[in-house]
Amino acid sequence: METVHSIFDFIPTQETYVTIGTFDGVHIGHQKIVKDLVKQAAENSKKSALLTFFPHPRMVLQKDVSIELINTINERIDLLEKTGLDYLIIHPFSKEFSRLSAMEFVRDILVNQLRVSKLIIGYDHHFGKNREGNIEQLTEYSHMFNFEVQEIPAQDIDSVSVSSTKIRKALKEGSLKTANNYLGYNFTIKGTVVDGKKIGKKIGFPTANIQVKENYKLIPKSGVYIIQSIIHNKRVFGMMNIGNRPTVDGNNQTIEVNYFNFNENIYGKSIEIELLYFLREEEKFESLEKLTSQLKQDKIASLQYIQNNM
Repeated sequence: METVHSIFDFIPTQETYVTIGTFDGVHIGHQKIVKDLVKQAAENSKKSALLTFFPHPRMVLQKDVSIELINTINERIDLLEKTGLDYLIIHPFSKEFSRLSAMEFVRDILVNQLRVSKLIIGYDHHFGKNREGNIEQLTEYSHMFNFEVQEIPAQDIDSVSVSSTKIRKALKEGSLKTANNYLGYNFTIKGTVVDGKKIGKKIGFPTANIQVKENYKLIPKSGVYIIQSIIHNKRVFGMMNIGNRPTVDGNNQTIEVNYFNFNENIYGKSIEIELLYFLREEEKFESLEKLTSQLKQDKIASLQYIQNNM
């Protein structure tokens, strides 16, 4: 897959089959759409292309700082890489770009820039200035500019019974199994290991404190999770706490991972954490002794889960 970071840097050598969207999560519904696009393009000797935008339009048009996305843009690239796409085009979304009319978007972007031969699009897709463009207009323009439009019917989307919104809700509620089933892979958090207060080390549970750079990345419900990471090409299991550490009077959210049977120095390293199972809610304990006792029980439960499921 070739990744291009602007529509205007994309120089296709032949006609393309295109789909457009945010594709946040690249979940099983998205995967179905993209694989169908790739298959159809290959069967007709065309190239497959997915057009997406970053920043998310809501970040630009509404200055929405509260937006939470399942994937960072780099995670989305990695996931789409696995689908067999020929081209991923990530265009920088701007207010100027949002002012393109539906006609200008089709003529200047799809036809002249992407050389679209077929557009595969969701049943409720809107585009162009003020989202004025719809499937009826697309069909009209397709006759004008000689390309095909395939609308993905509502029942095809609904039959998958999955959406990015449902996945975000499941993650916020601690329904990790539901979220991972919808995604078709384990939800991940990626960040840098930074210095913490070393409280975990004092009580026999040293933790890697994870700092997530992207402030738009969705962080799931506070609590304790069973996790795994690949570190130096080895799979390492552990447990992770997301929360405010109420037992030690914490007042800001932290992400702390205690890896099992692992004592290497990973400060400053970038670590990807796969969330496997939601173990329990975050609690406030009367003392560090009570917290330590609970962590020992959490570790036993985690190792039992890993033994039975991994």
